[in-house]
Amino acid sequence: MKIGFLSLGCPKNLVDSEVMIGLVEQAGHQVTPDAAAADVVVVNTCAFIDAAKQESINAILEMAELKKTGACQRLVVTGCLAERYRDELRQQIGEIDAVLGTGDVPAIVGAVAGGPGGATSRAVPAALFRSRAEAGAAPAKAALPDYLYDAQTPRTLVTPRHYAYVKIAEGCDYTCAFCIIPTLRGHYRSRTADSVLTEARQLAARGVKELLLISQDTTFFGIDRGERGALARLLRDLNRVDGLEWIRLLYLYPTTITDDVLDAMAESDKVCRYVDLPLQHASRSVLKRMKRPGTGTTYRKLLDRIRTRVPGVALRTTFIVGFPGETAEEFAELRAFVADMAFDHVGVFTYSHEEGTSAYGLPDDVPARTKTARRNALMAAQRRHVGRVQRRRLGERVCVLVDGPAPDHDLVLRGRLFSQAPDIDSCVYLTDADPAELHPGDFVEGTVVGARDYDLVVRPLPGIEAG
Repeated sequence: MKIGFLSLGCPKNLVDSEVMIGLVEQAGHQVTPDAAAADVVVVNTCAFIDAAKQESINAILEMAELKKTGACQRLVVTGCLAERYRDELRQQIGEIDAVLGTGDVPAIVGAVAGGPGGATSRAVPAALFRSRAEAGAAPAKAALPDYLYDAQTPRTLVTPRHYAYVKIAEGCDYTCAFCIIPTLRGHYRSRTADSVLTEARQLAARGVKELLLISQDTTFFGIDRGERGALARLLRDLNRVDGLEWIRLLYLYPTTITDDVLDAMAESDKVCRYVDLPLQHASRSVLKRMKRPGTGTTYRKLLDRIRTRVPGVALRTTFIVGFPGETAEEFAELRAFVADMAFDHVGVFTYSHEEGTSAYGLPDDVPARTKTARRNALMAAQRRHVGRVQRRRLGERVCVLVDGPAPDHDLVLRGRLFSQAPDIDSCVYLTDADPAELHPGDFVEGTVVGARDYDLVVRPLPGIEAG
C-alpha cells in the first residue's frame, strides 16, 4: 500500500516518525509524500501545549477529509495526542481507524494493515478536551510507555541527507509543574552507548555529517543505568567516528551539566560548542512554583561556568512567561536576567494551562494579553541584543555548513554555523554562491558581510572549502 505520513511537534517525535516509516517500508509498503494519493495516512501528533494540540486536531481533521475525497482508506493517529486522549479520539472522530500511543511504535505495521477501528460518532473538536478540563480531571490513565528503539530498528530519515537526530534516551523522571511529558513518554530510560555508537556509524556511512543528540534530558544519559560519566565518554567516542563532522547536544538540564561533559565538549573537535539549556525562568519564587531546580543566582553561576570551561560556546535557552502567580516584579527579574546573560538564542513560550499537570491545580491568573505582552517584550530585547552582536561580526571569517536552497528562493543557498541548530535557530544566507558548485552537506569558509534580522549573510571565500 501507499502510506502517507504527517509528523508534527519536536525532533523527538520526528525520530518516532522515521522509525515508523522504516518499519512500514520493511513490511513492503511504499511511503508517499502525496497524502491525497495514499491508501493509508498516518498523523504523528504533538500535545505539549494548547497550540500543539489544536494543530494536531486540525491535521487529523484535514487528513480525515481524504477518506471522502482521496484514495485514503485508513487513518491512523499516533504520538503524544494519541497517548493522552486515545479514547476520546476514537470516540469523537469517527474517521480514525487506529490510535497508537507513544509506546506503540512497533504496532504501526499492524495498524496500517487493518487494526481496531474507531467509533462512528463525530463531535466538535473542541469537545475533545473540554469535558475533562472543565471537570479538572486528567486524561484516563494507562500503563506508562516503555518503548525505546535501537540501532537495529529500521529507520528512514526524512531530514536532509547530511544531518540526523539520534534519540539517546526516552521519557523523563522530573516533575516540572507545567509539563505532561512524563505521563506521555514514561520514565527516563537510556539506550546503551554501544547502540548509539552503532547507529552513529551507520548514519555516517550513509552520508550524515551532523549528528544531533536528543532526549528529554540529554545530560542525564546513562545515569538511570548507574553509568556516571556516560555522556562525556559517548561524546569522545562519537568524536572518533569517521565521516561525522559536527556533533550537537540538544535539551540539556541545569542540574545534570557536569564538568566532564563540558570538558569533553571543549576538547572534542567535532562536538559543537553549543549548549541548549531550557531554564524556563529566573525568579526563585516562580521556579519554586514550577518545581524547577535552581534560582537566578545559581543559573548565573552555571552559565559563567559553561562559558569558562567551553570558550566561545553558543548558548540557547527557552523561558515560560505567565506561569500562575507570575507578578510584574518576577517578570522584571526574568527580563533583567535575559539582558545580563546575553544569550545567543532565546525562545519564549506563554504558559499553557494543561490538565494532568500539577500546575493545573493553580489558578491560571495571568491574563492572556499580559502573557503575550511579556513574551513580546522579552523577544524584542533579545532581537536588539542579537542586532548589536551581528553588527560586530561584520568581516568575521566563519565556517558554514550548507543546508541547500532557501525555501523561498531556489537560487539562494542557506546554511548554518556551529552555533545554529536546524529549524530552531537563525541561519546563514550565502551571497555570490553558485548552487551548482555547493551542495547540501558541504562545508565552506566565508566572510560575514551583512545581517537580516536574526540571520547572517556570508560571502564564500573564492576556492576555499572547509572540507
